[in-house]
Amino acid sequence: MAEGFAAALAQAGRETQGLLRERLAGHDLPVARAMEHAVAGGKGLRGFLVLEGARLHGVAREAALLPAAGIEALHAYSLVHDDLPAMDDDDLRRGRPTVHVAWDEATAILAGDALQTLAFELCADPDVGPHRADLCLSLARAAGIAGMVGGQARDIMAETAAMPLDIDQITVLQQGKTGALIRWSAEAGAVMAGADPRPLGRYAAALGLAFQIADDILDVEGDAAKLGKAVRKDAGAGKATFVSLLGLDAAKTRAAELVEGACDALSPYGAEAATLRDAARFVIARDN
Repeated sequence: MAEGFAAALAQAGRETQGLLRERLAGHDLPVARAMEHAVAGGKGLRGFLVLEGARLHGVAREAALLPAAGIEALHAYSLVHDDLPAMDDDDLRRGRPTVHVAWDEATAILAGDALQTLAFELCADPDVGPHRADLCLSLARAAGIAGMVGGQARDIMAETAAMPLDIDQITVLQQGKTGALIRWSAEAGAVMAGADPRPLGRYAAALGLAFQIADDILDVEGDAAKLGKAVRKDAGAGKATFVSLLGLDAAKTRAAELVEGACDALSPYGAEAATLRDAARFVIARDN
């Protein structure tokens, strides 16, 4: 991992988690502790993308930190609900017990609900600036039926489908389930500045798909201890993945091609986008 990117990613993680802890401080309900548990320990890639996009467009870091923390809260909500027995039924997330295991299912559902509403609270904060309504509208679309929730619904349907998904269907599924929030994160800084988000959107579209292919590869080759979650679940469930359809080597080649495409999309920003290029390369080189 490039040194500059590693430092920027770590700093973004510290700042977003710090802001989320501040917002939850003073609440003595168990659900608040469950929310803190859910947001801790992640890579913070989505918040990092918000902050980097904002930097490229001259948006103050203090303003950008609000939606950066917001997208991390929304991502955490999606993981809390995804881990529930009614969905993936996972006991481990980020190397720790999942929220419904550490507390109970009712608390996990409420924690996820509250993290989602916190995300919109942060994005709608007056300090975000004059384009905060645009941020909230685009986040609602990225998180809802046309984005993440729709992708998750397709994933659930695929588990009982008569025929496994083909490569085009999996691509559509993952563009919603994983890609929509990554794209929102990358475009948020441009939206805050009232600038054209399309170059960052093209970058994020390639990045999001490469990220999911890398996840599929890690499910096959990864170390559960490093990943902090179970591995080889997809194969055990008979799920079609990029690896099962393309083969391991071809999946790696496709991910590398997508990363190059993501880097090329950043050409309007020149050398200023070096950290975002490193982020794209990190996506397929990571081990967790």
